[in-house]
Amino acid sequence: MNTLVTQDWRSVAFATGPADRERAEAGIRAAYAEAGLTGPRRFVWAPSPAFGAVAAVLLDDPRHAETLRQGGLGDLVDRVGAALDPADAGRSVRDAVRTRPWEAARTTARAGLSAPEWSAAWTRTGGDLWRQVDGLVVRIRRGLGELATGEAEALLRQATLDAVLGQHDAPWLALFDAVGGLEGLAGLAETARAAGWWWPYEGLVIVCDRPSELHRDEPGRLHRGDGPALSYPDGFALHAWRGMPMPADFTGTLNGLTTERIAAEDNAELRRVMLENFGYDRYLAETGARPLHRDETGVLWRIDLPGDEPVVMVEVVNSTPEPDGTRRTYHLRVPPGTRTAREGVAWTFGLAEDDYQPVRQT
Repeated sequence: MNTLVTQDWRSVAFATGPADRERAEAGIRAAYAEAGLTGPRRFVWAPSPAFGAVAAVLLDDPRHAETLRQGGLGDLVDRVGAALDPADAGRSVRDAVRTRPWEAARTTARAGLSAPEWSAAWTRTGGDLWRQVDGLVVRIRRGLGELATGEAEALLRQATLDAVLGQHDAPWLALFDAVGGLEGLAGLAETARAAGWWWPYEGLVIVCDRPSELHRDEPGRLHRGDGPALSYPDGFALHAWRGMPMPADFTGTLNGLTTERIAAEDNAELRRVMLENFGYDRYLAETGARPLHRDETGVLWRIDLPGDEPVVMVEVVNSTPEPDGTRRTYHLRVPPGTRTAREGVAWTFGLAEDDYQPVRQT
């Protein structure tokens, strides 16, 4: 049961595409009712957390508009200002709508569970999902701050801390759903299934669409080599390679790479991205590299890079043939100090060279 619940909430956390606005607004009204509040009079739909964070800053104090403009956000301030009327908002009700119900649900879920049992419940439900979602939330917050300079950056970052995370509250909702049920959180859960981040006020709610696109690698990190790894309908986007932030214009340089272009890149981290995208085997072939060592386990290669530690790899051939009878060759990254191919292969199994004595390789 826990597995099915977690899978369900995992799909919520990483959902993309337009928000279900009718469902989200119904969920928000239910969350207000559960908190004993009158529902909001108005919803302002934001095409990204960038729009939502700027709106939250302006609702906190309209005088911040000039600070945001000085920080380089003039166009966004104009767009947000055209959609907002601060007189409609009133004060923030985040504590009533999200913080207090959350604390009550946590207390209920923990009732009767020892500390080890509570930890085990978290591990079974939201733990692994939290690591991936929290990494994504941190990257979005950082990306929002990087839109501006000076005091404007601090204002944006603070505004993100005041948001209800919508779909990105999924890890905790998975835990509550599996352990104690969603009593008192039905509205929050319904909204999470339908929309992204949102900011609740007495008379108005700012609600964000979900991402248009989200690309991740197998461990769940933001990853894409030919465009933004995360993007929203208004163009707010994050570029990343295996979780490492990249400049927005960098992905275009990955097309038509040459060994000379890779060697000329001054930024060591970006050069590693280029090298991985280009292909280690291709780089070795085109640079005429010579192997450091060869034995029955494979071939050890080394790529020296200026201003960076060398890339050392062991080349191995899969002992299990493909359906067509061929055998795939892999290049496995190993520590720079590796001296032999056997030592490199042993390291990939977490063993010392002398302890690596396979009976049969697969």
